[in-house]
Amino acid sequence: TPLIFMYVLVGRLLREFSLTLTFAIVVSTVVSLTITPMICAHYIKQATSADATRFDRLVEGSLSRIVAFYARTLRVVLGYPILTLLVFFATIALTVTLYIKTPKGYFPIDDSGFVIGSTRASADISFQSMLGLQQRLADIVMADPAVQGIGSSLGGSTARAGSNRGFMYITLKPSAQRDGLTTQQVIDRLRKNLGVVPGIRLYMFAAQDIRTGGRQSDSSYQYTLSSTDLDLLQKWAPLVAKRMETVEGLTDVSSDRDPGGLQLTLSIDRQKAASLGVKVQDIDNALNNAFSQRQISTVYTQRNQYQVILEIDPQFQQDPSNLDRIFVAGANGTQVPLSNVVHYQRDLSALAVYHSQSFPSTTVSFNLLPDIQLQAATVNIQRAVDELHMPEGIRGSFDGDAAAARKASGRQPLLILGALVAMYIVLGVLYESLAHPLTIISTLPSAGLGALLALQITNTPLTIIAFVGIILLIGIVKKNGIMIVDFALDAERNRGLSTADAIFEACSARFRPILMTTMAALFAGIPLVLATGPGTELRRPLGITIIGGLFVSQILTLYTTPVIYLLIDRLRR
Repeated sequence: TPLIFMYVLVGRLLREFSLTLTFAIVVSTVVSLTITPMICAHYIKQATSADATRFDRLVEGSLSRIVAFYARTLRVVLGYPILTLLVFFATIALTVTLYIKTPKGYFPIDDSGFVIGSTRASADISFQSMLGLQQRLADIVMADPAVQGIGSSLGGSTARAGSNRGFMYITLKPSAQRDGLTTQQVIDRLRKNLGVVPGIRLYMFAAQDIRTGGRQSDSSYQYTLSSTDLDLLQKWAPLVAKRMETVEGLTDVSSDRDPGGLQLTLSIDRQKAASLGVKVQDIDNALNNAFSQRQISTVYTQRNQYQVILEIDPQFQQDPSNLDRIFVAGANGTQVPLSNVVHYQRDLSALAVYHSQSFPSTTVSFNLLPDIQLQAATVNIQRAVDELHMPEGIRGSFDGDAAAARKASGRQPLLILGALVAMYIVLGVLYESLAHPLTIISTLPSAGLGALLALQITNTPLTIIAFVGIILLIGIVKKNGIMIVDFALDAERNRGLSTADAIFEACSARFRPILMTTMAALFAGIPLVLATGPGTELRRPLGITIIGGLFVSQILTLYTTPVIYLLIDRLRR
């Protein structure tokens, strides 16, 4: 249930998973209380033999020896309760330490075989020059043996204006045909070859099946600066981008700010224009006809339609001196050269001013080097930006996936706490006790320890998917404690056994079902870890956490739970 209340976008993504699991448990509860007893009563006429076949004897003999070994070791452990409690508290401390030290991520990076690229040249480049540079990059990309196809386009979009930009959509061959290289490894190889083309740069990142940020940029992650003072923003944005280039673990650092665009400012000499009978509107119309690609008509044919565009010859659009070739209507029908009534001044200007939440903004995008986790990178970036001591008038924040990851990681401890509180309330109502639910909850730190150890051993970050596995472990592992505590309470209340005898008998009698259910869940997680193919990277952390958590908890809880049960019972009395 806590998965439904995760961070907004993540909660929506996992809502179907959570609801399916919840309703499956509800339905299975009804089935186990109604249909299963009916089947047992009508179809199972005699008990299953433990020695009917050689396989039966092998399994029964093995389980009997395991149970006998567990009973002997449990008696020894019950004789040293203080040492067992020290192990329990050490488990809690180690779990908290590993949670802090385990690298945090967002969603696992899956090998999609599709690369999104963004090209960028100097702000004053012409379309023809940009076309040649883009084609050279495309030829280098296509020469890579792992690339199957490429789509290339020039020109800005609604999110990124300017003719100095372009896009590339690179499709890779299937994994088996690229020597087992991942998409990220192919990108790293392409970066080394693309540096030979001067004047243009190609930024690339692997397309992901799940991307909750949805913000368009040159790279996967974004840091946005915004301010009401445009001059202040133009001063500090390059400093922040330069500082981020020095942060360890970052690559493809790019700003959407293009300050080097060529600008021509025309000033109308109104006195001279008035003396020549030239109207300001006529000057505006002349510039519109020459440079704005004005559509004046549409030619319709049987199969298509063609827009008729009015403009000056493109070869006369490059040099301001060609303004002499543009004429405006003057007095008495005369044609006056535009240069006679305007003065022009060359200058530099940004190609576009972007806005975020209605404020002028600049976005610095970045990618991560291999084995660098997003949380560590955002912490380093924030520290580097704080060291600049920017003034109060400018504000910086993460956007896109980086912002969503920070919000999601901040809520993870609260979700675990919410799950524990909900479970404590339910168990307290069922057992009519405030003490015994603590015994059951005591089984959970070992599960967390096992999950985090498994992530560390496999060098897997604690992503959202791995966190879902930890939430599931809370539900799976607590049944060990429920089986033991429920049996022990029944022996105490109905059979009059002492607390020590009741808990020992409960552990011995419930050892088999605990082992059986744990192994069933553990083996169910193995296909998630061993599976290969597209999308398996997204599900693998789920299997890793379940297997690691169940393996460690199976060993520890069978010994710590009875000791904690006796301690809590003594305190309660």
